[in-house]
Amino acid sequence: MAELYDTVYPSKPPLIDGLLYTGTYLFAGAPKLGKSFLMAQIAYHISKGIPLWDYPVRKAAVLYLALEDDYRRLQERLYRMFGTDGADNLFFSVSACNLGNGLDEQLQEFMKKHTDTRLIIIDTLQKVREVGGDNYSYANDYEIITKLKQFADSYGICILFVHHTRKQGSDDKFDMISGTTGLLGAADGAFLLQKEKQTGNAATLEISGRDQQDQKLYLVRNTETLLWELQKAETELWKEPPEPLLERIAEIFSSDSKAWEGTPTELCGYLGVDMQPNALTRKLNVNAGRLNENLRAENKDYKLLKKAFVGSVSFYKFLRRAPTI
Repeated sequence: MAELYDTVYPSKPPLIDGLLYTGTYLFAGAPKLGKSFLMAQIAYHISKGIPLWDYPVRKAAVLYLALEDDYRRLQERLYRMFGTDGADNLFFSVSACNLGNGLDEQLQEFMKKHTDTRLIIIDTLQKVREVGGDNYSYANDYEIITKLKQFADSYGICILFVHHTRKQGSDDKFDMISGTTGLLGAADGAFLLQKEKQTGNAATLEISGRDQQDQKLYLVRNTETLLWELQKAETELWKEPPEPLLERIAEIFSSDSKAWEGTPTELCGYLGVDMQPNALTRKLNVNAGRLNENLRAENKDYKLLKKAFVGSVSFYKFLRRAPTI
């Protein structure tokens, strides 16, 4: 426990605050429901850095494997949804190798060329499953997601799989995801899109994940643009309470004219806080990601900040390798 507290782990800011984080996610729904349209919407908003509904988005490159489409259909769909306002960092492919038979190498090659990629959408999971073998055992389903989770974690990205639901109902709606529970068990989270009426435009989007609060969103599909629009959210997202210490640090070091260098003991005195130096260091270690966000909001210059925490060895090392500040 002490070693955990004395270590700074790189933060993993969400791609879409409250909705989508790094790791592996399943996006499930019945066929012909509009899943691919919502995938295009998510991909476009992230590639442009435009908020999705009421949720802030971090801009990044996106790879969308639209394996059940062709380029003509993609062109028509995107034009109807977004007009002529394109995105230079949104990439498409309508073909890919299978997992274990070339897909891994294709994704690695893409990541080498496009290092700012944060999201890969695979539409659909079935299109990249390994051919042959016991494809629908728990162990095989778990292994498929685990392999791609390892890839996602190694690059600090999100891989979002489009998948289908089964026809049978269930008390737990996420049990309706086609295949065994191994898929959901290995994934970091899941989205479940369901229409309220088969012939209607209204739908619910339920979200569950390791790094986020469970949610239920009520959506309606615009019949002209085919974009999914948010009507309401059933649950208000929990927000972290204010942390005065982090806010004070961000405020103090937000000016280019200010710099500080010293030990954790001297830092306590400089900040005017009544706490043990090792407690301050551990608090900064644990909250490094949140402090990062506070400093980014203050437009803090990274080179100046790096000197400020030279007395906190682990935190200093973290800042030294954190190019996002």
